Amino acid sequence: MSKKRVLMMYISERSGHHKASSAVENAFKQLSHDVETLSVNSFCYTNPILEKIINRTYMSLIKRRPEVWGYLYDNPNVVKKTRKLKEVIHKYNSQKTRSLLEEFKPHAIVCTQAFPCGIIADYKKSSGENVLLSGVLTDYAPHSYWIYNNVDYYFVPSEETREKLVANGIARERIKLTGIPIDPKFKKIIDKQKIIDSLNFEPDLPIVLVMGGSQGIGPIAEIAKILDNIPIVLQTIIVTGGNRKLYVFLKKRMASFNKKLAIFYYAENVDELMEISSFIVSKPGGITISEALAKSLPMFIVKPIPGHEQMNTDYLVKNKVAIKIDNLHDLGVFAAELLSNPQALKNMRDRAKSFSKPDSAFDIAKTVLERIM
Repeated sequence: MSKKRVLMMYISERSGHHKASSAVENAFKQLSHDVETLSVNSFCYTNPILEKIINRTYMSLIKRRPEVWGYLYDNPNVVKKTRKLKEVIHKYNSQKTRSLLEEFKPHAIVCTQAFPCGIIADYKKSSGENVLLSGVLTDYAPHSYWIYNNVDYYFVPSEETREKLVANGIARERIKLTGIPIDPKFKKIIDKQKIIDSLNFEPDLPIVLVMGGSQGIGPIAEIAKILDNIPIVLQTIIVTGGNRKLYVFLKKRMASFNKKLAIFYYAENVDELMEISSFIVSKPGGITISEALAKSLPMFIVKPIPGHEQMNTDYLVKNKVAIKIDNLHDLGVFAAELLSNPQALKNMRDRAKSFSKPDSAFDIAKTVLERIM
């Protein structure tokens, strides 16, 4: 029996889209030895220069003018005005897309970001190619750039997400409620004491995890200082992501902190850090949310980016698995209250667990395999 080929497409190396793509790719490999996968950063593959420009523009925008991103995100007027530009970009990429598909000859294509999903959907339309195409949403709000007639499956994180796609004309049977795909290791039982000992932390004191996504965005230094000053003995773990400047800044000032502190740059053991934490203070990226829910970890959300992160926040707060901090100075008060109330903390943990979908990557891979095997 010849192997079935699955093409995985995402954008940007250090991104939630890439992590989601890797999780599904690993699930394919674990589920069947008769599957061959190819993972492609679609921006870098088709437009390496454009990728750098877009990434730099996006990072600059969300750091300096996040309200502008909020205006642009899923704005019907913007979507309408950029439709022609999108068609031109897709047409420009069609030759490279054709070359990729003719060389690899995939039986299925799985996209964890709307840009490659749109390119493949338009290519299917123009070429008559009948390859199975799936879109994997990594946020709770499906924006208009996901909407295409030639997508066979949409894998979504929540019932609310599914209903929004249905309202936008997507047939219900094409939408599968699976959750946001994460690495299977987040489901594994971990020896907490071993991790705590490796950090030289005290086993009986609460631990707070602070993260800013893969890029280390947000007022992380201020959050660290606030937690250090609250009238409760605790220990803090900070992961600065790709923010090297922040990492160096905090490392130089470790001696000035009163409470125990561990600082990581780009941690590969986030599952272990979440396992031992009482709660997390973070930006609400879809992957971080899904990982935290899998670890039954309550969330404090500080300064979500307008657009997808704000919509993720609305979902979490509505379902009582997260607390949004509107004023940064209130973080200390809320954190102290939660740590002083074990029952409230347990209730949030139980609720987080009830919303978790740790098997999401496998559920997506199984659905695709059922169609192509």
